[in-house]
This record gives sequence, structure tokens and C-alpha cells, in this order.
Amino acid sequence: MFQSVDDVIAGLGRQKYLCNKSVATVVYLGTTMQKPILVEGPAGVGKTELGKVLAEALGMELIRLQCYEGLDEAKALYEWEYAKQLLYTQILKEKIGDILQGTRTLREAVDCVANQDGVFFSDRFLLPRPLLRALLSEQRCVLLIDEIDKSDAEFEAFLLEVLSDFQISVPEIGTLKAKHVPLVILTSNNSREMSDALKRRCLHLYIDFPESEREMEIIKLKVPGVGNQLADEVVRLLHRLRKLDLKKAPSISETLDWVRALTLLNIKQLDHGLVEETLSTLMKYEADIRKAHNELKAYLAEKQAQRPNLPGGDDKDRLH
Repeated sequence: MFQSVDDVIAGLGRQKYLCNKSVATVVYLGTTMQKPILVEGPAGVGKTELGKVLAEALGMELIRLQCYEGLDEAKALYEWEYAKQLLYTQILKEKIGDILQGTRTLREAVDCVANQDGVFFSDRFLLPRPLLRALLSEQRCVLLIDEIDKSDAEFEAFLLEVLSDFQISVPEIGTLKAKHVPLVILTSNNSREMSDALKRRCLHLYIDFPESEREMEIIKLKVPGVGNQLADEVVRLLHRLRKLDLKKAPSISETLDWVRALTLLNIKQLDHGLVEETLSTLMKYEADIRKAHNELKAYLAEKQAQRPNLPGGDDKDRLH
């Protein structure tokens, strides 16, 4: 377990996840106090990745529950294998007949069968889903409940019970309590407001798009060999693009994909003609690509105006 806030920064850093002190502080408190952490922020800023690298840094199993509209208790908690139970019943039919021999009345027969409940109602017919797997894990694990805002309010209410006591009731078996309280990370893209009750049970963490300097560090860490000039120009353009009215702002992962594409094409700076052809790796909607293209042209025009005496190079390598 982490010993300090600086230990969190170092531990996540070894997994190539760069975080600031505010993020590290919440992670340290959450892991130490055994409190769930609700991580909110725009899509693509590293919320899910935080849960993954936390498990890797601590050497714990990662159990992930991906939320979606219509997710219910059965799909998140467990499934009872009725077909398997029926198969066992058919196979043991003769054995059941032997057990019932000697019973004289219907009540005696029922009582005799009832004494065998442990055979037909046991965890051998229980198929655990992510929530139950986390509770029954033999070792402490990281439970990542991803995009909780996509689930329904009813499921959120059910989740409150699990996070309150870390135990659940299975009608066929009884109450199952967590062997080890998992480290719980919930992520939300703010598509809907989370309830006050859920927020009370969690430590809150908001992750926004990184500042320019930190984004430069991320690019250089994740894309070895990228040139300083290209990385600097990409970050400058990205921060301009994220201020536009886009359907989807470029995420960190999409930024890294774009830089990798530019590097593979041996592009050293953004005034290369091929840059325009790579914007589809950064933007996912045609309207956004057009806006990005216009912003790129404006950026290059400003860059040229600021450096009018630089050698121009071949016009064919410049974007017009």
C-alpha cells in the first residue's frame, strides 16, 4: 500500500501515468481510508486509466464493471445457473430415490429433501459477476466501476447498498460479506448528475485536460522519439482546438495516436502537407475535422507571421 502522497506519484509514474499532487492526494486518502473514489471529468482525460494503473502499481487484480443503460443487479452481481442445477437434479435422481426410501408420509419426504438443500442451493451454481467477484476475492482487489453515469438511477441506488456495507444477499444462499474491502474507483463523464447519497460515500476527484507542460510530458513519455518541436506545436494546437465548439474534444489517447501517426510519417512540424490527412486520427466527426482544419490553417498563418524571415522550404510541403 502507498505510504505517502509522494509514494503515489512515484508508484503511478512507474506505470507511465503522470499525475499532479491533487490527484495523488485523493488516491492516497482513498486507499488508506478504504473509501470509494468518484472520478469525474471530460471523456478521455485518463479516468479509467487511473483505475488500471492503480491496480498495476499495487500488484492487485483489476475487476472492471462497464456500466451502460439498462444494466441491472443480475448482470452486475451474479447469475444463478438454473440449467446446471437442473442437470445435477437429473443426474442424482436415483440417489434422491434412495434417500427417500423409508419415509412414510409426504411431510417426512419433504423434510428429508429439505435436509439436502445444501447440495442444490450452494455456490457451485453461482456464477459471479464483477461486483460479487470483487467481494469474494481471496485477495484485496481494485474494483473499477466505469462510466457509472451511463447506468440508471435504480442501479445507482442498488450500488449504494453494496458500497455501504460491502455485502450482498443471495436469496438461494444468504448474505455474503466481502472477504477484503476492495479499492473502488467509479468514473463518470458527467452525462448525468450523480446522486448526493453516492457522492457522500465517495471521495471526489475531478480530472480535467492537462496543462500544456504536463501534456508535453505525457506525449514524450508515451511516444518515445517524438521531436520537441512537433510535440510543442501539437500541444499548442490541441489547446486551441479544445476551446472550439466541438462535438467531441480530442482526448489524451487520441492525441497520442495522432502524434504516433505524425511520427510514423516522419513529420517534424505541423506545416507539412500530410498533417491535414492525419486529422481523422485526432477528430472523430466530420464537422469537427473541418473545424480542426480551419484552426490548423489559422495557427500556421499566425506562426508564419511571427517568423517571417524563416527559410520557406518547398511550397508543396506547406498546408494552404
